[in-house]
Amino acid sequence: MTKLPSSTRTIPEVAKVPRHIAIIMDGNGRWAKQRFMPRVMGHQRGVESLREVVKGCRELGVEYLTVFAFSSENWRRPADEVTFLMSLFVKALEREARRLQRENVRLQIIGDRSRFDDKLRQCMLDAEQLTAANTGLTFTVAANYGGRWDVMHAVQAMLREHPALASTFTEEDLQPYLSMSDAPEPDLFIRTGGEQRISNFMLWQLAYTELYFTDTLWPAFNRAELDKAIASYQTRERRFGRTSEQVQEITGKGVADA
Repeated sequence: MTKLPSSTRTIPEVAKVPRHIAIIMDGNGRWAKQRFMPRVMGHQRGVESLREVVKGCRELGVEYLTVFAFSSENWRRPADEVTFLMSLFVKALEREARRLQRENVRLQIIGDRSRFDDKLRQCMLDAEQLTAANTGLTFTVAANYGGRWDVMHAVQAMLREHPALASTFTEEDLQPYLSMSDAPEPDLFIRTGGEQRISNFMLWQLAYTELYFTDTLWPAFNRAELDKAIASYQTRERRFGRTSEQVQEITGKGVADA
């Protein structure tokens, strides 16, 4: 298993364009309600926004894009909406997998698949296998995922393989068992829809991620909105525990010059 550097143990490289972007796609239902449409129409329009963001990330040279599609808490939603979301997920995978293959995008899906039906699980597997050899953007969809589940699942998996680590394990020991073990920690986190919380998403990985919140509802989030989020990121001074003076001494320039 690959062991990647941790932002709490080492200082990651900082680039002008985020290497990894994580997004909570919030506001589909409200977007539809504002237009006197059923909530499910917002979810359908949200798929189009996601397609545009994937394209934008490819064009900008972003290496990893991770989106929160369905949380472990979303099962609490009305049963008919959950059923529609599962159906939409199947259709989106069937429709988009070949597009991603043509565009050299590698798709992976993280989360607990045990609650999904056989058809959806097979669609997930087929889409991942179809795009597995692609070398461009790595596009990760978190479905029935929760940050606390991720950490607990990783600890359990690690201790099954290495029970002697029960009282002595380190971050480096645990990291290969996390869902995003093959990706660097996100540089930029985006949440649409006006809420300002991370809602149990990538709790371990967001330790030093720059957070960006926008009132724009997800179905209205487009390339221009993505560019705004990245522009905000580019004004941040990423210190990772250091002082501003230390950062400027190393880089030889301030944030405004970066």
